[in-house]
Amino acid sequence: MFESMNKQLTDIGVIPVIVINDAKDALALGQALSDAGMKCAEVTYRTDAAEETIRIMTEHFPDLLVGAGTVFTKEQVDSAVGAGAKFIDCPIMDTDVVDYCISKDIPIYPGIATPSEAAQGVKRGLKILKFFPAEQNGGLAALEAMSAVFKGLKFFPMGGIDKDNMRKYISSPLVAAVGGSWMVKSTFIELGKFDKITKLAREAVYSAKDARKMHQAMLEK
Repeated sequence: MFESMNKQLTDIGVIPVIVINDAKDALALGQALSDAGMKCAEVTYRTDAAEETIRIMTEHFPDLLVGAGTVFTKEQVDSAVGAGAKFIDCPIMDTDVVDYCISKDIPIYPGIATPSEAAQGVKRGLKILKFFPAEQNGGLAALEAMSAVFKGLKFFPMGGIDKDNMRKYISSPLVAAVGGSWMVKSTFIELGKFDKITKLAREAVYSAKDARKMHQAMLEK
């Protein structure tokens, strides 16, 4: 399960991080992302609407890989997976939650900011970790310095990622995918600006693919 999910998210390259306050908007949001060609979405457990939003999006958009973010407890893991979430994203390296997910073969991406935290993930056999908050912790330069001692480990940088700096990250061989909320801001959802979400999400999808192609072309020269 972990290997398959790692590959799917890496192939997608960009993950919209969603904070939604009312599940009634889930259907329109899922449609907006699907129309953009976006293949995944992370619904954060920052509001009470998370579980129902995950349920609606997974039921109506089976091609959309929906995960749960900002997960802090085992109860939230059960809630998210019960609603249909395919992966779990934690903002911190909570070893209790990580071990719980591993024991149930639920793909989990815990947040790390230091080599010591990264070592906890490596010790548990995780191949991809979340680097959070990325920009505030030194960005790509810090990630490159830290990863030097962890051969083969890749990362999901999140926190401070936007349309202006995502290409820098996604071009790095250390980065499996980037995540951010710039394309799915809560205000866009609340104001019904789903056309804007589609536009920004489509741009993100294209930018991720283009950055990867350019990087590959440079390697082949």
